[in-house]
Amino acid sequence: MKIASIVGARPQFIKAAALSRELRKRHTEILIHTGQHYDHSMSGVFFEGLEIPKPDFNLGVGSGGHGAQTGAMLAAIEEVFVAQKPDRVLVYGDTNSTLAGALAAAKLHIPVVHVEAGLRSYNRHMPEEVNRVMADHLSALLLCPSDVAVKNLAAEGITRGVHIVGDVMQDVLTWASERAQATAAEFLSKMQLQEKGYVLATVHRGENTDDPQRLSGVLNALSSLAETVVFPAHPRTVKMIKQGNHRVNSNVRIIEPLGYFEMVSVSRAARMILTDSGGLQKEAYWLGVPCVTLRDETEWVETVNTGWNTLVGANTDKILATVRNHVAPATRPALYGSGGVSAKCVELIG
Repeated sequence: MKIASIVGARPQFIKAAALSRELRKRHTEILIHTGQHYDHSMSGVFFEGLEIPKPDFNLGVGSGGHGAQTGAMLAAIEEVFVAQKPDRVLVYGDTNSTLAGALAAAKLHIPVVHVEAGLRSYNRHMPEEVNRVMADHLSALLLCPSDVAVKNLAAEGITRGVHIVGDVMQDVLTWASERAQATAAEFLSKMQLQEKGYVLATVHRGENTDDPQRLSGVLNALSSLAETVVFPAHPRTVKMIKQGNHRVNSNVRIIEPLGYFEMVSVSRAARMILTDSGGLQKEAYWLGVPCVTLRDETEWVETVNTGWNTLVGANTDKILATVRNHVAPATRPALYGSGGVSAKCVELIG
C-alpha cells in the first residue's frame, strides 16, 4: 500500500522516527512535512538526529493564526493527495497538521489512521483538544496508547477500528536512550550540570505563553527556586518573554531548543521536570523523573494517578511548594505498553 504520513511539529517527528522505520518494511511511505515547525532548531535538527527519512514534500506553511495555518495546510495537503493517490493517510497526535491531514483525507474518501487516538483533556479551549476530537471522529483506524483512551472514544460512540497499541514514543525513547548514553556525561559536563543537581523546564503552550499573567506566574516560580533551572525555550516562548518584558533570575538558564538526544540526556539527569508538554510528561515517567505539569489538566491522566506527575497550573506558590516538597513514589507501574508499538501499528494498518 501507499501510505501518506503527515508531520509538522517536534512530537510528530519523534513518533515518525520509530513508525516510519517499520512502515517502510511493508509499504511505500510518502512523508509530508507541513512546515508547522519550520526553523532548523525545531525541525531540521530533529530529522537529522533521529534519522527520519527526508520528507517527500515540504509544504512550508509556517506560522500563523489557527484558521489561516490549518486552511493553508488543508489546501496544500489536498493537492499532494490528489496527485499521489495514497491508500491510507497516517496522522499523529493533536496539532493543526493532524487536523488538516485528517480533513483532507476524509474529503477525498481516503481512510485515516490516527496514532495516539482517544486522548482527552476535556478542555475545549485548547486547540489541541479540538484537533484530536475531530481527528478521531474522521478516522477509520484509531491506535490508542491506553485503556483510558479507548474508554474516552467509547463515551463518544466510537468503537469500530479502535485498538490499544501503547505509545510509539516509548520505542523512540528506548532507542534514543541507548544512543545517547555514550555521550550523555560529556554533554552534561559541557553544560556544566551535575546529575540531579538541576531542574528542567519547558513552556510552549499558548495557554501559558499568550497569557501574561500565567507566563509571569511560571517565570516567577522558576526564578524563586534555589537551584539551577535549565530552560530550553521554543522561539515563540522567547518572543513572548521579550514582548512582555518578563525577567528571570540568574538561576534560570534560557537556552535554545535541544536536539532529541540532548533532550533525553538532560531529562534523564534532572532532579525534576517542569513542563506543559504532553510528550515530556510521558518521557519523565518512563525515565523515572518526577514531573510538575504547568497546566490545569492533562490528557495523560495515568501519570498523575500514579503520583509521578502533579498538575499545578501557573500558580507561583503551588509550583514552588510542589517542586520543593514532592517525594517520588516508591513504585512506578508500567504505562502505555511495553515497547514494540510501531510494529503493532504497522500490523494493524495491514
